[in-house]
Amino acid sequence: MHGTQGANGAHGTQGTSGATGPVPPLPLPTDQLQFAMPPMHESVEDERRHRKERLAGALRIFGRLGFEDGVSGHITARDPEFTDCFWVNPFGMPFRYVTVSDLVLANSDGQVIDGRYHVNQAAFTVHSQVHAARPDVVAVAHCHSVHGRALAALGELLDPITQESCAFYEDHALYDAYSGVAVDATEGRRIAAALGSRKALVLRNHGLLTVGDSVDAAAWWFLSMERSCQVQLTARAAGRPVLIEHRLAVATREQLGGDLVAWINYQPLWQDVSRSEPDLLS
Repeated sequence: MHGTQGANGAHGTQGTSGATGPVPPLPLPTDQLQFAMPPMHESVEDERRHRKERLAGALRIFGRLGFEDGVSGHITARDPEFTDCFWVNPFGMPFRYVTVSDLVLANSDGQVIDGRYHVNQAAFTVHSQVHAARPDVVAVAHCHSVHGRALAALGELLDPITQESCAFYEDHALYDAYSGVAVDATEGRRIAAALGSRKALVLRNHGLLTVGDSVDAAAWWFLSMERSCQVQLTARAAGRPVLIEHRLAVATREQLGGDLVAWINYQPLWQDVSRSEPDLLS
């Protein structure tokens, strides 16, 4: 009797232990987890400094990726106090070496009001008109990237063939004209009108232009658009790309096409450049 009870008791204990196993730890409250969101600024000076830091960082990232071509290519950031003035990279300085203190503040006429360098007047003509037409826009990015220029040479838009390209679905346009280097406000206004309320523009025979409610968003859209151009051209060279149907393309754009999503996607790039090249903040 004693042996039977012992066997039954041992068998029961083993069965219970095997069935339950170790108790897993409880999940951490989500408010204890870190998740970066756009910062709130206590003063206009803090916001100005933040925009300038992000602008210098974006220029360095663009330089790493080979987006500059000679003296072509600019990113502008609206000043938070003087909203008709814009911070921009200095004319002729390599993107890879731009620091916060190198940035130039110019008014809507392209006249320098703070800084030590000239600005590219032709490029600023376009940027200033886009900023004027879109008060919601903080930053504008335009560079002569290789794949963007290739798609622009075809005079085509991005097709919804990947998740990333769907972010631009029905939210970018084609400026279907080329009249040489833009040197007057009229051409800038036509480009701004073609952009409308969208996030991006393909400038035929020229390149890409993107906008955002932060430097981070505008820079991310340019990066993502350039890569989408590369994928589209590569896929077409290999065969016949399969389009994502309209309903799903729209749904994907609604999930991924907002400036907040762009800001979040950009943060690993910002962390990389700001940690590996902290001199950009000087």
